Amino acid sequence: MDLMNNILDGPVFNYTTVTTPLIVTQCQPQKLNVVLPSLLAIFFIVGFILNCLSLWIFWFQIKKWNSGMVLQFNLAVADAIITPAAPFIVLYSLSDDWVYGQFLCQMKVYLLSVHMYGSISFLTVISIHRYMTVVHGTKNPRFADVDFVKKLCLFVWVFLILQGLPFFGILKTSYINNSTKCLSIHQNGMAELYFVYNVTVLIVGLMVPFCVCFICYSLLSSFISKINTCNVKGEVMKAKSTQMIAVSLFIFTICYIPIHITRTMGVTVKLFFPSHCTLLEKTEIAYYITYTLSGANCCLDPILYCFASKKFKTSFNSYFSNLKVSCPGCDSMLRKKDELPTPSFNMTDSSQVI
Repeated sequence: MDLMNNILDGPVFNYTTVTTPLIVTQCQPQKLNVVLPSLLAIFFIVGFILNCLSLWIFWFQIKKWNSGMVLQFNLAVADAIITPAAPFIVLYSLSDDWVYGQFLCQMKVYLLSVHMYGSISFLTVISIHRYMTVVHGTKNPRFADVDFVKKLCLFVWVFLILQGLPFFGILKTSYINNSTKCLSIHQNGMAELYFVYNVTVLIVGLMVPFCVCFICYSLLSSFISKINTCNVKGEVMKAKSTQMIAVSLFIFTICYIPIHITRTMGVTVKLFFPSHCTLLEKTEIAYYITYTLSGANCCLDPILYCFASKKFKTSFNSYFSNLKVSCPGCDSMLRKKDELPTPSFNMTDSSQVI
């Protein structure tokens, strides 16, 4: 609580109001408290290590991929793609002065967009994949087909690349209050553009994917609740799917939904209530906090690999056994699964699909 009070009440968040010769009230930006950029840096560093480790295991340790691993690998790539921009993001958060030029500003925002909506997109596809392979695996095996899933991932990447290209033409830096701003709510000339962009990605980039995930996991939960847990394999399948559902919805709840809510509030206040500095101040504080939390997705996504893929856990433990490093809880889970009998309920071997 003291930490939160320091963030919210610290002098770095104090706003001043100045009046221009046109009698227009403008709210002046201030620097972030060092706590939030520090947390963001920690998230990026830990996420970088976890995702590089995950990519290395997928690429070098697992010889044969199934359809689920293809999706997990692409999710790891989407998480790792923010790496080139991460140092610039942290330094800009500390100084509040973008000194790296307009092109790097555009590139930073482009990578941020591909990273965030790439992660959301692949989490959504994973939810569809999990539902289809578990519930409809015997009737519709298409999602178990590696070639089909690869084509699906290629389509997602084409969409992600194209959706971010307009940034290079429309995004500009601005000199405000003796510092250069890159994608700042205080860029008055960009307020309408930011509002339109935010509404678009709010609907297409968050609401639609979240609804799809929620529906798929709700139907999956209903299905696995009917599995005969007297069968050990069915009990493990139920626990495994429940863990995936919990982790996926937790990532949405912590990393994606809050930042979209506060960003929507911020661009709305800036466009329609530009002179309400106190309201903008509170909204911006909330946005900074949720923006920092959104960086945690780089650390949380790799948890899915531990829960979702037996091959990933086996490869992880096999390679690091000499170093006495193990995936949390993986050893006991692997021993339990190795002793499992052949499944008796009618479905594709979906425990190996993802």
